[in-house]
Amino acid sequence: MCGRFVITSAPAALRQLFGYIDQPNFPPRFNVAPTQPIPVVLAENGARHFRLMRWGLLPGWVKDPRGFTLLINARSETALEKPAFKNAIRRRRGLIPADGYYEWKSIDGHKQPFFIHRADGAPLGFAALFETWVGPNGEELDTVAIVTAGASEDLATLHDRVPVTINPRDFERWLDSRSDEFDAVLPLMTAPRIGEFAWHPVSNRVNRVANDDDQLLLPISAEEIEAEIEAAKPKRAVRKVAASSDDGQGSLF
Repeated sequence: MCGRFVITSAPAALRQLFGYIDQPNFPPRFNVAPTQPIPVVLAENGARHFRLMRWGLLPGWVKDPRGFTLLINARSETALEKPAFKNAIRRRRGLIPADGYYEWKSIDGHKQPFFIHRADGAPLGFAALFETWVGPNGEELDTVAIVTAGASEDLATLHDRVPVTINPRDFERWLDSRSDEFDAVLPLMTAPRIGEFAWHPVSNRVNRVANDDDQLLLPISAEEIEAEIEAAKPKRAVRKVAASSDDGQGSLF
């Protein structure tokens, strides 16, 4: 799955890689989280465009988003069958620029975060599905979900699901939604090849969305991990007994 990711490449570099005609300027993000606006590349009127969308897809048929499950991921195996995704997978496919993502692995009862990135350090494009939700008063909200697949053997040591990443040579094929032909993109919705990605443990500071700095990407040692686990343990309260009064009865105050 994918619940947090990172965008650190320069805007000009991403614009060149993804080929959109817009010229947005945005700061690096080291801890992008669901419900936040995230960049999405889509094909529209014969050109690629950059658009901000809320991470968490809302199908058009949703009446009240407050009571609807937050859909941050879409399973590639069932997207064509699920009511929330079956239209988007045919007509509204996008790419989310990123430089890596975080995953948590349970180790001896402790959820250890890892930063996962391409082994060659290159940016990547998550496969995405998007919908524009229209509210009762005509308000519009562009929303998006990241497509996931079963993990390859190496990445499965961290989690059984991974984001689908589209190779730059296949960007055009993935974004082309001019027809309902779905078979052409089926082979693209797979896990990365073994060895294509690398990872390392990072500080549990990433657990807090408010933390968004480059220190989150730094690898940490086994000793540092142990120190974080120890610091996270609840501290035993020490009860202090108040000095007794001169009547020998003691006091709560």
